[in-house]
Amino acid sequence: MAGKAKKLYFCSRKTEIRLNTIQSSTYRPWLYAGILALLGPALLINLGELAFIDDEAIRALVALEMKLSGNYITPTLHGEYYYNKPPLWNWILLLCFEGTGTASEFTARLPTVLCLLGYGATIYYFFQKHYSRKVAFLNAFFFLTCGRVLFWDSILALIDICFSWVTFTAFMVVYHQFRKGNWLKLFLFSYLLTAAGFMLKGLPSVVFQGTTLLVYFAWCRRFRKLFSWQHAIGGLAFLLIVGGYYLAYHQYNSLENVFTTLFRESSKRTVVNYGVWNTIGHFFMFPFEMVYHFLPWSLMILYFFRRDTLARLREDRFITFNLITFAANILVYWTSPEVYPRYLLMLAPLIFSAYIYLHPFHEANRTWQYRLIHALFLVFCVIAAVGAFAPLFIERPEGVPYRYAVSLATGLALSGLAYLYWRWKEERLLVMIAVLVTFRAGFNWFVLPDRNNNDFGDICRQSTLEVAEKFRDQKMAVFKDTYMQPTNSFYLTVGREKIVPRETDNFDKETLYILYPESHPGLEYEKLGEFKVRHGQLTFDVVKLE
Repeated sequence: MAGKAKKLYFCSRKTEIRLNTIQSSTYRPWLYAGILALLGPALLINLGELAFIDDEAIRALVALEMKLSGNYITPTLHGEYYYNKPPLWNWILLLCFEGTGTASEFTARLPTVLCLLGYGATIYYFFQKHYSRKVAFLNAFFFLTCGRVLFWDSILALIDICFSWVTFTAFMVVYHQFRKGNWLKLFLFSYLLTAAGFMLKGLPSVVFQGTTLLVYFAWCRRFRKLFSWQHAIGGLAFLLIVGGYYLAYHQYNSLENVFTTLFRESSKRTVVNYGVWNTIGHFFMFPFEMVYHFLPWSLMILYFFRRDTLARLREDRFITFNLITFAANILVYWTSPEVYPRYLLMLAPLIFSAYIYLHPFHEANRTWQYRLIHALFLVFCVIAAVGAFAPLFIERPEGVPYRYAVSLATGLALSGLAYLYWRWKEERLLVMIAVLVTFRAGFNWFVLPDRNNNDFGDICRQSTLEVAEKFRDQKMAVFKDTYMQPTNSFYLTVGREKIVPRETDNFDKETLYILYPESHPGLEYEKLGEFKVRHGQLTFDVVKLE
């Protein structure tokens, strides 16, 4: 005998619409297979080529010092306690370092790529519950191939893609468990994910969770559920995980500076530090900056410029949830003057879903928005195809292996895709994705080595590694309050395989010290070496005190 059907909880009386209007007149599985096959090379070729930027170096150095010290609970930099971030991302990096047997740019960035693939698979999983597989595929690859992800954040060993994946999954848990009325699962699973987010980045995960629950439950007129025993259990699970970690932390170090630092890290980019006028200027520029960073798909914001757009979007409950969650959470960043686009990666699939939802209507009616976006996409396809042939005619990439063969293959592939974009009207979004993935593979092959060869960061890396090797067996420390740039700190530590501590007193003549020469004009010392740094003063000296 069939069981009783479970009641579904919705926020309106409208029926749920399945977005299956985006579909192929002729199914072309090879196009999907080609995109998936190219995704690996697009994300991995020359991944470890560029030297670390500062934020990458901080994450990698904290993980490396955990390994060298054997202390996996209290993060350190130069042997001093590091309070800015909880340690989960450092544990992930350390796991990759240990699994591969090396701490390098590639092994530090590999977790980013794996998290990005997991994030894309999660987008696909949740969207295929509501729409066709093609729509779910589009939503996943809109995120994977937007400019900010494809040409920047996917190449860096930063927390943000992993944190955004966890936070986006929490959003999806809230919607899907709310819809089923599984309140215990909703609060328990979303708070477990919030705890993981806290262990990655601190207080922002709590803000995302609190904002989403408060706004969506109020929208659905179920505000009283926020005072339920199920919510209390979810909050308790969060406290057990986070509190359990800090109880262990307290066995090694006082908690006095931990939470004040986490709060300062979360609030330092807001109006509190930047004032009213900077905040007002940011408020007006923010939408344009975000459109730029999330090109080409952000051009579809033009689809919102119709009177009936909101009514059309509200016909679908899932899209409505996505937009409510997007609008509620983006306000924090819209009013914060110093915001990096990587802070918003958990919100991108939410707004992209609305673009894809509106696309079939504009495509069918050939609206001015569709025609303009189509023309701009076609122009990009043509420019990308022409640009791929450039290495055949310019001298700068002459040291790149298989220069002519790769340039010719990439150029022909992009030319063929540009032609398909023009001919296959029903597959234009998929073809555009294929163009972007192919373009990124070519970008990796030619641009990353060229950038590295002409980047001062590589000079910093090489000069620091030379110093690390030259003085590998000698005692070394940072002199007093000398500000060490994280990139140099990582390469010194990985090259010496020892923590380089900071010393503020009890100096001796056997230890080599690192300092800015101009910062200590009266200090007597013998200079033994130097290495280049990226910012400000161009050289650090390695000295022996006299």
